[in-house]
Amino acid sequence: MTVEQAAKTVEDPLFLACLMIKSGDADGEVAGAMNTTGNVLRAAFQIVKTAPGVSVVSGAFLMFVPNKEYGENGIMVFADCAVLPNPNAEELAQIAVSTGHTTRTIAGFEPRIAMLSFSTKGSAKHEMVDKVVEATRIAKEMDPSLQIEGELQADAAIVPSVGESKAPGSSIAGHANVLVFPSLETGNISYKLVQRLGGAEAIGPILQGIAAPVNDLSRGCSVDDIYKMIAITANQAIGIKSK
Repeated sequence: MTVEQAAKTVEDPLFLACLMIKSGDADGEVAGAMNTTGNVLRAAFQIVKTAPGVSVVSGAFLMFVPNKEYGENGIMVFADCAVLPNPNAEELAQIAVSTGHTTRTIAGFEPRIAMLSFSTKGSAKHEMVDKVVEATRIAKEMDPSLQIEGELQADAAIVPSVGESKAPGSSIAGHANVLVFPSLETGNISYKLVQRLGGAEAIGPILQGIAAPVNDLSRGCSVDDIYKMIAITANQAIGIKSK
């Protein structure tokens, strides 16, 4: 890149914001109201880059469900619902760990993470199940402080009676407050169904895995969406500084 090209690039607010973060003049960025997700992430990847030990960026949603019996008094965290289409076992493990850290920082409670599948504890045999089993093993090794269980079906993850029946002895089955989906299509479809059919409020995506908070709004965002994402980004920055 020439000096002239660099001077022109820095006039782009997306690149300028990331340069401010990199130089220590800002702690985070909220963008996307007038830019695509691709443009927001491109600048972040080039300048801010991913967090140490992390190669995967993913998107989590805070889900506020009307039924307070589920999650943490009606609050759950879903991931990945926004970024990586078909993660392998290593990538899925990173998503689980990043989501656990996001839950602690943003939601303010201790995560009980369920690695979702169409199988519970070997009830089905398939390479897609094997991926979730392996991801669970890797995630536990990556951060032993996190409570992670898998593979679990959705009902076994959140319904106590089903969890006890399908995964007896598990402290997470039936009591999960964080759901990690095996692919982007399952995560994206699920959060939208819970939002529209279940009457949940969905806040996100909260981007995770970037070295500093960079969050992307929809171009159809409201003022309410913007201020909520500003609050989330500030909390992410506080969480990073407290490590």
